[in-house]
Amino acid sequence: MFEKSTWIKLPRNVVVGHGVLADLGDVVGDLSLAGRPLVVTSPTPDQLVGDRVRDQLGGDPATVTVEHAGFGAVERVVEAAEAEEATYLVGLGGGKPIDTAKMAADHLDLGFVSIPTAASHDGIVSGRSSIPEGDTRHSVAADPPLAVVADTEVVAAAPWELTTAGCADIVSNYTAVEDWKLAYRLQNVEYSEYAGALSRMTAEMLVENAASIKQGLEESAWVVVKALVSSGVAMSIAGSSRPASGAEHLFSHRLDRIAPDRALHGHQVGVGSILVAYLHEGEKGMWRDIRDALDVIGAPTTAADLGFDDDTVIEALTTAHRIRDRYTILGNGISEAAAREAATKTGVI
Repeated sequence: MFEKSTWIKLPRNVVVGHGVLADLGDVVGDLSLAGRPLVVTSPTPDQLVGDRVRDQLGGDPATVTVEHAGFGAVERVVEAAEAEEATYLVGLGGGKPIDTAKMAADHLDLGFVSIPTAASHDGIVSGRSSIPEGDTRHSVAADPPLAVVADTEVVAAAPWELTTAGCADIVSNYTAVEDWKLAYRLQNVEYSEYAGALSRMTAEMLVENAASIKQGLEESAWVVVKALVSSGVAMSIAGSSRPASGAEHLFSHRLDRIAPDRALHGHQVGVGSILVAYLHEGEKGMWRDIRDALDVIGAPTTAADLGFDDDTVIEALTTAHRIRDRYTILGNGISEAAAREAATKTGVI
């Protein structure tokens, strides 16, 4: 008797394009969200478009500003929402306010609308929140946003390094899916062909079109945001972060512990993906295409680009398997010789 079932939660509305911030009021109305919203943002996005967002929302919106991400920030947003009697939350900005608002909304069982102002991460649409705590970063399950409103005019004006970090994060889906399939074959980890194919297609699409992604072009923001949406949807379909998080993410998290805040997360996983692709497939593998795509976009491809010395990269790669209980190509750890070979052959060090 067939008894398998799944419950996939996806955004109801995804609105992407030039000037769509002006449609926010209609999006909220279509969702039948009423009452008082709480806008969760950070200083720069609030200064740039905060008033435009609040004017669209109505309902006398309250605002809470998040400067540092963490569980303390989530608690502060929860307290603010309860004090203001908010009926839904709006995350405005980059990773910090959106992930914080997403987790707070899930805790409060309230609706959540995502308004990214930079294409730096796939959390704008996914059912995961990345929350730092000390030198550790937790990936926490949470309901995805009810709607995503991504104005490409606003996103295109964000610092270019944030867009290249988003690109690198998407490209790293290639190795994340390879690790997921490996875990399925060797450890019987549940695998979704649909989610895996969608995630890999998204990464390959960005690699193949890297030359068309250029600073200052709103069309580039359009391509990257759509790719981030696809990546987030893949995670929602899978019910986990597996389609977009493998050994390259463990490598990045390990770097964060060794030397916090040295480089952007997306840039670190991009370099990690070069290394992990080599470990999967050797010299003739996909790693060259990944490296070349990152180079064309202007994302880091070496330890020096990230601001790390060679020994730090080797330490991170040989100890990354300890970060979490997730089976990847790193298994129970790789030798220093294997790590050094991968880093040297790929030009990372």
